[in-house]
Amino acid sequence: MDKLAFAGLILGLFSVASGYTLHGGLLSTLFDLPALVIVLGGTFGAVIFQTPLPQFTVGIKMLGWVFKAQYVPLNATVERLINWGTAARTNGFLSLEAEALQETDPFLHNALNLLVDGVEPAILQDALDAELTLERERLLRSARIYEAMGGYSPTIGIIGAVLGLIQAMQNIDKPELLGHGIATAFVATVYGVGFANLVFIPISNKLKSIVIQRTLYQELIVEGVVSIANGENPRVIERKLAAYRVG
Repeated sequence: MDKLAFAGLILGLFSVASGYTLHGGLLSTLFDLPALVIVLGGTFGAVIFQTPLPQFTVGIKMLGWVFKAQYVPLNATVERLINWGTAARTNGFLSLEAEALQETDPFLHNALNLLVDGVEPAILQDALDAELTLERERLLRSARIYEAMGGYSPTIGIIGAVLGLIQAMQNIDKPELLGHGIATAFVATVYGVGFANLVFIPISNKLKSIVIQRTLYQELIVEGVVSIANGENPRVIERKLAAYRVG
């Protein structure tokens, strides 16, 4: 569990709510079901309309990453690559076949298989770079659906406010109802801006940072495996991969 993500979300919501109540506002006035339906329904509808189904599906699955602590084993992978480089230099690439079969990470599994199969280093790098780039772009496109939600949400909130004002103006001859209706109408604007800046845009940025972190991990693998394929000295490999170490 990513405690920092939870803390950030709670702090943001609490700050807005407490600031409102400090000015004498009642939290109950911020709860309006029709406004919530307009903002969330309209926002999701607009994003679904513009997004291909596979991309939208991946984006929804990625949502779980926001509150799940992401561990990328950079240091451990550096050590593994150095050990594999030593083994390959001593006993040949086929000595890594067992490692390739047992590896659970799809990208690393594919990289090791190509290495064991004796693929030329240049072709090996091209293949892994292409896989890395396509995967990164696929995930980034899916993460951007939340950025799109952050763009549509405030505008949909304004639409909800205008619709609320139209309804409120029907009670223009009843001042007590008119004032309440106008106040309720602006709740939709609060929802639109609030969801955009406290939820949707932060989710998008968090997912992008996770994708970048995953890409760094895959770049480490490419660098290490290609170095092994070139038959480089394990000490040279260690120096090349030192920049990827954390801490």
